[in-house]
Amino acid sequence: MANTLTSLIPTIYEGLNIVSRERVGFIPAVTKNSSAERAALNQSILVPIAPAVTSEAANTPAVNAPDTGDSTIDNVEMTISKSYHIPVRWNGEESRGLMNAGTYGDINTQRFANAFRRLCNLIEADLATTYKSASRATGTAGTTPFNTAGTLTDFANVKRILDDNGCPPDNLKLVLSNAAIQNLVGKQSTFQQANTAGTDEMLRDGKIARAFGFDIGQSGQVAAVTKGNTNGSATLTSADYAVGATSLVLASAGTGGFNDGDMINVAGENNGIWYGLKTGDADTSGGGTLVLNNPGLTIAQTTNTSAVTTTAANWSANLAFHPTAIQLITRAAAMPEGGDMATDSTFVTDPVSGLVFEILEYKQFRQTVYHVSIAWGWKAIKSEHIAVLFG
Repeated sequence: MANTLTSLIPTIYEGLNIVSRERVGFIPAVTKNSSAERAALNQSILVPIAPAVTSEAANTPAVNAPDTGDSTIDNVEMTISKSYHIPVRWNGEESRGLMNAGTYGDINTQRFANAFRRLCNLIEADLATTYKSASRATGTAGTTPFNTAGTLTDFANVKRILDDNGCPPDNLKLVLSNAAIQNLVGKQSTFQQANTAGTDEMLRDGKIARAFGFDIGQSGQVAAVTKGNTNGSATLTSADYAVGATSLVLASAGTGGFNDGDMINVAGENNGIWYGLKTGDADTSGGGTLVLNNPGLTIAQTTNTSAVTTTAANWSANLAFHPTAIQLITRAAAMPEGGDMATDSTFVTDPVSGLVFEILEYKQFRQTVYHVSIAWGWKAIKSEHIAVLFG
């Protein structure tokens, strides 16, 4: 495989150029580790992260500078859980017919664009599932945010969760559904007026790049969440739940169930904030245990009759987060020693998302197939820095 698909490079990058301008919000917003190194399906990869600072030293005068400052670089173990390719095949009859019609180049570009689009959408949808690791949620389940003209408190409320959890204030991301963006564009005149918005980008192009400390992204893959069955409800068995508690023991005779990733309310939380559920309980009739995502309860529970309930409606998971809270790794799919039957190959990097795709060419009987390939894994590593804005 000495060549690098030289003649197809312009077509491939033109296809990437089309995809990079579509509504993909999560991929550009998270922390990425994307390379052309090969990795097998289910292979574990260690991704280095900077450790938290947990101690300090007094400024005590001395002859020599303190021999301090060393730290152990942490690692997050991530798994390559998906490995896919999209085939683009041409036979002689098809390509010759399109060449005669003068449309082969355009159709070939569109086919590669569709391949990149499909893989990007799969990765985007996987990243959207990180709502299951969110610390808390705000808004009204089942109601699209920014629904009331002239009211932008949804920004403030979701940012409050991140602020209370100690999230770094810089470089925050907010990925919204198409419906939420529609409300911002159609109902919030603040963004329509260049003199108040500071830009005419929304008026001209329908885009909101940044607002209230967030880089705004739009995604067609924002998760639609089905809540626990029959409006799950139960009561706690103990009065000893301090602030920060994450494990809640339920009394028997509860109704319905709680799903992993549900948002739940605990009696006493009257500030409109819901807790993210790391581990649910499908049947609470015999009691059970619910595990909250960090940082856990914000108000201590002092009565063993505190009610625990799910949302009244299904909801969409618009997501606010810091980029370092969600990690994405991509690699080239594994190959056998010495390679396979591919006659040519190359790697291309999406200039917007930074994702690295492999293109492989396979010569067949009177036809050629190109495989657009990528392997990936994702993980939410800091629940405290992830919050849901209900839709």
